[in-house]
Amino acid sequence: MPSSTESFDARPQVQPALDPVFRPAATWNRAFGEHVAASGDPVSIRFALEQSEESIFCHDAEILPPQHPQSELNFRFVERLLKFLLWSRGGHRVYFDGPLELGEALRSHFEDTATGRFDADFMATVYQRPFEVLLSKDLPSEQSAARQLGRHLEGCRIGFDLGGSDRKVAAVVDGEVIFSEETTWDPYYEKDPSYHREGIADSLKRAATHLPQVEAIGGSSAGVYVENQPRVASLFRGVSEELFDSEVKPIFRNLAKEWNVPFEVINDGDVTALAGSMSLGENAVLGLAMGTSEATGYVNAEGKVTTWLNELAFAPLDYAKEAPADEWSGDWGCGVQYFSQQAVGRLLSPAGIDLPRDLPLPEKLVEVQNLMADDDPRARKIYETVGVYLGYGVAHYADLYNLRNLLLLGRVTSGQGGQIILDQADNVLKTEFPELSERIAFHVPNEKDKRHGQAIAAASLPVIER
Repeated sequence: MPSSTESFDARPQVQPALDPVFRPAATWNRAFGEHVAASGDPVSIRFALEQSEESIFCHDAEILPPQHPQSELNFRFVERLLKFLLWSRGGHRVYFDGPLELGEALRSHFEDTATGRFDADFMATVYQRPFEVLLSKDLPSEQSAARQLGRHLEGCRIGFDLGGSDRKVAAVVDGEVIFSEETTWDPYYEKDPSYHREGIADSLKRAATHLPQVEAIGGSSAGVYVENQPRVASLFRGVSEELFDSEVKPIFRNLAKEWNVPFEVINDGDVTALAGSMSLGENAVLGLAMGTSEATGYVNAEGKVTTWLNELAFAPLDYAKEAPADEWSGDWGCGVQYFSQQAVGRLLSPAGIDLPRDLPLPEKLVEVQNLMADDDPRARKIYETVGVYLGYGVAHYADLYNLRNLLLLGRVTSGQGGQIILDQADNVLKTEFPELSERIAFHVPNEKDKRHGQAIAAASLPVIER
């Protein structure tokens, strides 16, 4: 845990009822920026994050001069910023142009600390290349590999979505769903990848019986997908590393060969954002689902799906030294602890709600929803707290995304509590970020969009060559 020696007040104007120590990244970074400006001698730094030669993201910032009496704050700012960039954009190679001592501290962080090694190992797995930090004044230029995936509605298509408890499939003709089905399955701890493959194949075949022909197949699933290959995916967590490489990575490419049609599979968060963009007729959409974890996806201002990771569950948004740690990465203040069932479970004790410790999180959420339905003030405080988190989280996301629309969904937002979350988030923006309040619109999908929007968006991913 980094030490905190701020000489500036980064406390939020709207304090979450159940989290008095909350220090939002948005307010911390703003206070740090004011501190840098007041120094009179800001130092410029530059990052370039490389996924491939065709996909490079660049970002500039300013820090305190090395001789400043509180220049130790620089590392905290730069390390948290780089972590956010890694989990939002992704990359196996980081170029850094800035003070040499700071660059060496960053490199040491990824080599010598548990949380840094977790990030480095994850990126190396995704991009199948060693992770490295290069200190250089010669940075590559930005290269965008965003693709115009989706919005192709013509023809006979199949769309599918693979979740942890069920798999969904739909037959779509010229943008209209003519058949849809949900099938319960339990893929998480299944060791034999043929279980996954046969389940997916069965759903595709069942949808195909409702079409005169199959001209394209598109799908979505939790995890990181690169060129139709799952690189990291919880859906296959029970499969050994050896079988993952030999059987899981080629699973969708093999299905594409069998069906002999255009076939695209991408992250479910990006498909959610695409579905929202298609439904709203708007671009610059960030989809945020508060479920088992925080799932996010993004459609840029041109309406394109990017190659960015958008794994914001691992991106920091609370800089309090007492912020909770993520149980997987071990890092502190990351999104999953604020925008998921884990957030609800964490806030039970501060709210004064006593539930069995071994009760699964989904059941704890149901109990809180039931209390909210009875207008229990303790449950209301949980939703109000999550709403304040959301407001400050959106402000932080807006610093690093071109964001005009936020699509909010997931089980945590279901029921009466969902409106409380939205109201509190709106209050945060109006109170502390009025310029964002005017620019960013919140959206909640209707029942029809929830049922069919994802399937239509997934089915629309591939291009049919006529």
